[in-house]
Amino acid sequence: MIQDVRIGDIQAIGDLYNHYVVDSDVSFETEPLDFDKMLARVHEIVKAGFPYFVWEEDGKTLGFCCAHPWKERAAYFPTLEVTLYLAPEVQGKGIGPVMLNELIDRCRKIDGIVSLIACITANNEPSIKLCEKMGFKKASHFTKVGYKHGQLLDVVDYQLML
Repeated sequence: MIQDVRIGDIQAIGDLYNHYVVDSDVSFETEPLDFDKMLARVHEIVKAGFPYFVWEEDGKTLGFCCAHPWKERAAYFPTLEVTLYLAPEVQGKGIGPVMLNELIDRCRKIDGIVSLIACITANNEPSIKLCEKMGFKKASHFTKVGYKHGQLLDVVDYQLML
């Protein structure tokens, strides 16, 4: 079930995210985030009025989803970047589409937002398929722009016009 993020979710969000930082190329982060860094990131997004929520079952956080500015410069304001991470054990169980749909709905209610961007490692087929299912269209393909776990990685951007 979807719940707006709370302070008590920060450790679980960090643990979930750090799994992908350490054990995958899904995140281009290379070092795990400690509690304070994750708290600061969540706080910044929530304080700015952007959506941030978790998926919980039986008191366990199994995913998180948020929208945040795509780029720092003010002229990019109409575009937000979307972020969605799920615990490995619930991937493919239908939670991703529910969470992403909720995020899209919440972003549509933010005055002035017209576009959402999903930045995805090009070999991340589950995320690409999810975005395509939700109506996102491929907008870019950057070749060998990241380096993690001994390999050069491509990045694709998918865009949804609201």
